[in-house]
Amino acid sequence: MWGMSQPPNNRSSATPPARPDASMSLLTHVMDHSLDEGYAEASARRAADGTAGLPRTLKAKLGLAAGLVIAAMVVTLGAAEARISAPVLAKERQELIDRVERADEHATSVERDIERLRTEVADSQREALKQHGGDQGQLVALLAGATDVRGPGIKLTVDDAKGSSSGGGGGPRESAGFANTGRLRDRDMQKIVNGLWQSGGEAISINGQRLTALSAIRAAGDAILVDNKPLVPPYEVLAVGDKKKLGTAFQDSVGGQYLHVLQESYGIRSGLAPVDDIRLQAASSLTVRTATATAAEPKKGAS
Repeated sequence: MWGMSQPPNNRSSATPPARPDASMSLLTHVMDHSLDEGYAEASARRAADGTAGLPRTLKAKLGLAAGLVIAAMVVTLGAAEARISAPVLAKERQELIDRVERADEHATSVERDIERLRTEVADSQREALKQHGGDQGQLVALLAGATDVRGPGIKLTVDDAKGSSSGGGGGPRESAGFANTGRLRDRDMQKIVNGLWQSGGEAISINGQRLTALSAIRAAGDAILVDNKPLVPPYEVLAVGDKKKLGTAFQDSVGGQYLHVLQESYGIRSGLAPVDDIRLQAASSLTVRTATATAAEPKKGAS
């Protein structure tokens, strides 16, 4: 038996024996792959982003805290810049105020100089009229408004209608461009003054403003201007002349009839009274642009 040959042992090259749990493949797969592939991929992505293991609520709170920190930094920087720039703005504002005040002072000084020069020119013109007018110098100065006058005459008081305002009214005055028919206008005053001149008035003033041959009665809004100086109602018109004839002549003139229509149709108020002694000051500004005084020529045939 010892001489009999035995077959070689080929166990190492044969198929390995089956696992004892080979018959439980499903259970084995569940044990080896306890996490689903989708969850495994999501976990891997979070690990790569560095956010693995943080709940959503904590992430939201961290984001809100970061936003608040950034906002606080912006506000702090803005406040710091405002504190830095505040002195500069205050200095610039004060410099601007100083410039405005200096400009106002300069304008006031210039206005005073203009008024002074205007007075000097008017005085010089009045003296020139007296010197070159000869025997008629006083009369020329009086008619030109270059000297004070006094004498009898009339006082005409004119006022707006009672309760008049800037509201509209009806009638032809509104259609002619008047906003309120109860207010006295510059055109009304022009016609009244012209009526006084035509009736024999020798010297006229409105609210103390002496009228001359060059005086202008204009309007600026609702105000009446005489030589660019505003007047306020009631308007007191003084006219030097024959007090007995001047009043009657004015009422019969075109200007007087016009004023009567204003009273009857639009409520303009007026009153006329004779005055024994009226004093009118010279015109504040008298400018002669064209006329010059000349010596009287001798009459023909005089020796």
